[in-house]
Amino acid sequence: MTGQPKIAMQGVKKRFGRKEVLRGIDLEVAPGESLVVIGGSGSGKSVMLKSILGIVKPEEGAILIDGQDMLKASAGERAEQLSKMGMLFQGGALFDSLKVWENVSFGLMQGKHMGRDEAHEVAITKLGQVGLSEDVADLFPAELSGGMQKRVGLARAIATDPEIIFFDEPTTGLDPIMADVINDLIVKCTKELGATTLSITHDMASARKIADRIAMIYEGRIIWSGPASQIDDPGNDHVDQFVHGRAEGPIQMQVLKT
Repeated sequence: MTGQPKIAMQGVKKRFGRKEVLRGIDLEVAPGESLVVIGGSGSGKSVMLKSILGIVKPEEGAILIDGQDMLKASAGERAEQLSKMGMLFQGGALFDSLKVWENVSFGLMQGKHMGRDEAHEVAITKLGQVGLSEDVADLFPAELSGGMQKRVGLARAIATDPEIIFFDEPTTGLDPIMADVINDLIVKCTKELGATTLSITHDMASARKIADRIAMIYEGRIIWSGPASQIDDPGNDHVDQFVHGRAEGPIQMQVLKT
């Protein structure tokens, strides 16, 4: 990678009690790049993402956003960096008591103190970008299908025109057709913004669709990274087993035998 990465993790370690979840994560994401991190349950994907967002604090290492170490930054500096970011949560994480447009514009009104009328206009525009009509804006999340809720979550993620967007298992719980719709929208919206994106998933169809580059995390370390075009012939037995969903291989699942 030439030039300064947008996101960089250097030797990041995180433990919970005696369990070391991140065992020295080294990872870089270039400006405008879409990096997808794949890995099984318990591999450390979510803790890695939470570490970047400041939800959990690693014991060792550095997490750099535009060259600034978030682990050493002041509260004000962290807030400024976080204002550059958008997030699509795994379960949508919409506020049940708020209308759709209020969900989409929540960050604009709460974080940027935008007036309701202007925030409403922005929300309508963002909903249109993810293929939802204006009449959806005044509905509540409970009135929407799972796919529509996911699109509202995407509209919220892009509402502030962020420089960095994180996607946490963006297609979980969706049927294959709706998952592909969401993948296409992710590609479309992030390219229009020119945003840098970091996604975590175990859905290989999603990874292939949205990634410029794919990395795999295994037992708390990044064990492989390369262009998405190389994922079906990675030259790594762990990655090959995961990508092709084989029970036999170096990754052993703990199964209780009766």
